[in-house]
Amino acid sequence: MHTEVVLVRHASSIPPTAEGPDELTRPLADNGLQQALELVETLTKLRPVAVWSSPYRRAIQTVKPTAQALGLPVRTRLQLREWDDGLPYTDDWEPHYARSWADPSHARPEGESLDQLTVRAVDVVRALAHENHGRLVLAATHGTFISRALSGFGMPTDWTFWQRMPMPAIYRLRFTDPHTQPAITDDCL
Repeated sequence: MHTEVVLVRHASSIPPTAEGPDELTRPLADNGLQQALELVETLTKLRPVAVWSSPYRRAIQTVKPTAQALGLPVRTRLQLREWDDGLPYTDDWEPHYARSWADPSHARPEGESLDQLTVRAVDVVRALAHENHGRLVLAATHGTFISRALSGFGMPTDWTFWQRMPMPAIYRLRFTDPHTQPAITDDCL
């Protein structure tokens, strides 16, 4: 018997700006709302028993149409949130992210390192697998979270991998036991 946790990267969102909205409330863009609708057929075929999400609006919006089609609630879990990078808003964020990817132990004041994110991501994915033994669950989250979860489970990821990950994207993690390494299937759309 196996357990699957299907990580879904949120669809295309409106870009961040200095004026907001903040990261928690930043929504999907119009094309992202359409992408969320286009995910319904693919995700409902998997027959998930639960739909989990980061509390960030764009992640919830990505799986809400699927949850509605399945008659399931979207439940949020704080641990599925995006990386707490500790970086105040800036248009020039890429060099800061590249530095963090080059040194995953680096943490800014008030932020978490990518190594810390990896531990958080692996822990919550394992918890979802343990809580749903023998079943399949969806977990809507974010690109950096997914990249670091995959890294923590032994799949090579780096700054370039993160940059190339589409929105939305789907990664299936299949566990024979929640304590072992999962088989990972890249179902990127």
